[in-house]
Amino acid sequence: MAMVGAFELGRAQVGGGSADEFNDTHFHLTNYIQQGIDPRQFLQIMGRRVTRSTLFGIPLQQQWSYANSGDFAPTYYLQSDAPLYYYSFTDAYIASAYRSLSPEDRARFDPMITGFNPADMYGVDHIRRVLQTFPGVFTGIGEFTIHKEFVSAKISGETASLTNPALDRILDFAGQVGLVALIHNDIDMPLAKPDTEPVYLSQMKALLKRHPTTSIIWAHVGLGRIVHPVRVSAETAERHASHMEIVEAMLTDPALSHVSFDISWDEVAKYAVASPEAMARVVGMLNKYPDRFLFGTDTVAPAGPEPYYAVFQIWAPIWKQLTADASLKVRKGNYQRIFDLARQRVRAWERANLK
Repeated sequence: MAMVGAFELGRAQVGGGSADEFNDTHFHLTNYIQQGIDPRQFLQIMGRRVTRSTLFGIPLQQQWSYANSGDFAPTYYLQSDAPLYYYSFTDAYIASAYRSLSPEDRARFDPMITGFNPADMYGVDHIRRVLQTFPGVFTGIGEFTIHKEFVSAKISGETASLTNPALDRILDFAGQVGLVALIHNDIDMPLAKPDTEPVYLSQMKALLKRHPTTSIIWAHVGLGRIVHPVRVSAETAERHASHMEIVEAMLTDPALSHVSFDISWDEVAKYAVASPEAMARVVGMLNKYPDRFLFGTDTVAPAGPEPYYAVFQIWAPIWKQLTADASLKVRKGNYQRIFDLARQRVRAWERANLK
């Protein structure tokens, strides 16, 4: 009860928000050591400002290696050199937490399956098994990671790859079932050489084109902490595309019409509002292609409303410049369209296949 009271107090302190401001495409209930908040506490944070949200943990567990950090218990992947490993129980935990809610509260969440290894040919079997064990719960898969700065190299076992048939099996199955696939893949390596094509771009586009019937969301528009937007210097002898040009080329490619982009994470938001020129470019793109972008916070087990709504507030100057249609679609409408269809398709697949 004390915890709930604290969340209520925090919500009152934030104040100023309107009802039904956004749907959250990207939310982590738990962190890298599988700790966090429960859905009821999150509902207190959401209040009336957030209509719906995805619900997933983090599929990777940070190992506490005494040889590495002694008595210091790391809670984040940057706090230790010890490995990360896949933590499959996260899906059972999310399902259990979701099922503990009332039907009315469940309707506000779209749980996602994350506890699979995308480098394992049996990864697809994990997803199928989760659907069989928890019918009526999950809407999609992800956020799951292929290439991610600082993370990929820390994961025990085989490194995930965009060319691994295991990943194709997973995305094929997602398309058959109707699961939304939220994938994190950096567009480039950290500290990449300027004026070169992003190292993972060609592989990523090829992967997306191999799965035209799967609803795929590319998290963070391919960006990271160190993986900055692709820039082109005026002095370069060879013409290369900037980040905005890369994204626009994908948006206008008919073979990628099944792909959307999430603009979650404060690290992404800071690039969008970095300057008036940057904001003008982002506003122009969102207004031109309003059906292809979804807002998300990418917050991880927030302690209260202030850290949760901080990401949405960073985008405030851009929300003000969007057309009414674009603003509604990016903040709410695209989520509702994509995840409502996924709910229908997954439930139909379950009725036909889980007997």
